[in-house]
Amino acid sequence: MAGLFGTDGVRARVNTGPMTAEAVVRLALAAGRWFADHNNRSTNTRPIVVIGKDTRLSGYMLEAAMVAGFSSIGLDCRLLGPIPTPAVAHLTRSLRAELGVMISASHNPHHDNGIKLFGPDGFKLDDRIESEIAALAKVPIALAKPHELGRARRMLDSVGRYVEFAKSTLPGRTRLDGLKLVVDCANGAAYRTAPDTLYELGAEVIPLAIMPDGLNINEDCGAVHPQVMGAAVVAHGADAGICLDGDADRLIMADENGTVINGDQILGCLALAMQEKGTLSRNTVVGTVMSNRRLETMLGKANIDLHRVAVGDRYILEKMRNDELNLGGEPSGHILMTDFARSGDGLLTALQMLTLLKSSTKKASALFNGFKPSPQRLENLTGIDPIILQREPLQAAIREIETGLGTRGRVLVRPSGTEALIRVMVDAESEPLLTATMDALILRIKEEVDKNT
Repeated sequence: MAGLFGTDGVRARVNTGPMTAEAVVRLALAAGRWFADHNNRSTNTRPIVVIGKDTRLSGYMLEAAMVAGFSSIGLDCRLLGPIPTPAVAHLTRSLRAELGVMISASHNPHHDNGIKLFGPDGFKLDDRIESEIAALAKVPIALAKPHELGRARRMLDSVGRYVEFAKSTLPGRTRLDGLKLVVDCANGAAYRTAPDTLYELGAEVIPLAIMPDGLNINEDCGAVHPQVMGAAVVAHGADAGICLDGDADRLIMADENGTVINGDQILGCLALAMQEKGTLSRNTVVGTVMSNRRLETMLGKANIDLHRVAVGDRYILEKMRNDELNLGGEPSGHILMTDFARSGDGLLTALQMLTLLKSSTKKASALFNGFKPSPQRLENLTGIDPIILQREPLQAAIREIETGLGTRGRVLVRPSGTEALIRVMVDAESEPLLTATMDALILRIKEEVDKNT
């Protein structure tokens, strides 16, 4: 159980490591024990845990394992079924639960799965609590007495509750009549919530990837394949496109020409709109070390500060909470708007963007493209132990390459927080410079591998 939690919960290939039924029962036992011991309820009521999942086949197995572990400790389980990650965060608070669980590997293929945990406030657990749960998982855990076992109950109206919550984040009687929208649900957790919400708000909806079969989540669809959505926007003459990932906590869009609008562009558009309304806290936005250079330039011209943090929406949220900020996000489409939600929410972000489009005289291509991103590329290097990045000769070589760029670009080389690989990112002022820099970085990393094999 060492290193159990990554940057976004626990994640692995199904039936390996922490994603076996046995390991997940153990995780539930440990998490349940921690929250039972820190329960503020009266002695006459049992703590409650809500459990959601995406559409992966393995979700059935892992849901059952979680229920077994939690009920063994004496927690009552509320099973939400397939539902977006942000819906779990919302319903954890709404149902006054001690703990929320989302079973999902987000944008990964079906053969992976993961566990995300939320506290009673709807926020993801901080590092300290995760460390204490991981430590508990290594030792004998006290179980409930037979008459104190928890019970499980499936909620049949969880989707409807979330749809109503999503609509409530829009002002007054805001509707989206007259908008024709392509909505790609990635055969994932939002296959019902996203089309239903937009339809109820009056939009003409062209749904894509809404037939999950347990194995097709994120397969040639969704936020990791936005070109499919873009092509559908053009084919159907739609006003815009919406693309969600497997657990619907991220958003990628397309304008009426099918041009993809990434998370940085969405973040920039929202920042300018919120500044104009006077609702952007401290005229500051939180991004990450991956945020595009031209986003920072555009925001700077509007006197908006961009604070960069490590990759991962949990670090964005930590900065936002510490500094009392209300907008942050990543290029991948995780957008956090704490005025509305406690986690990244692709649907709520889409509703804010579509409200801007509905009230504007501009088309999506003019409204959403506040800046053209500088050339940026991310390469994933597999089959290399990330520990190699700790070697000083390689660190020195990376620093030298970045120094050579000067003000013409940035590089970032880091281990993935969710997968066993090294991520190499280059953000440069031109494609030739980007290609040359990327080639130099990868060559130097492979040379270091060869020296030590």
